[in-house]
Amino acid sequence: MGDVAESDWKLFRERLPRWQESYMEKLIGEYMEMLGGEGLASEKFWALEKRVNEDKRRSGVMIERMSRSAMRQEIALLARDGAIAPRDLEGFSEDIKRFARSYFQ
Repeated sequence: MGDVAESDWKLFRERLPRWQESYMEKLIGEYMEMLGGEGLASEKFWALEKRVNEDKRRSGVMIERMSRSAMRQEIALLARDGAIAPRDLEGFSEDIKRFARSYFQ
């Protein structure tokens, strides 16, 4: 697990915005389900606030440190959180695919 290849870094930077947008669309769907469920408006409001505060820290929403040296860690977090699937790594090196494999849900 040495350095990140230039081609992997370039692909990561290119695809990350789409991955994040897709992940946030998924989250919004989940929020809508929460809000449409049974219960008091106040309970739904506070549950939603708690969930948004948790979700906004995830890599699928925001990358803390956009750097080549942190790319592997970010891919692991994206995979763990369900923001990317194995098919999203098509075009990446076998090294990156192999690294990420254990992080997918």
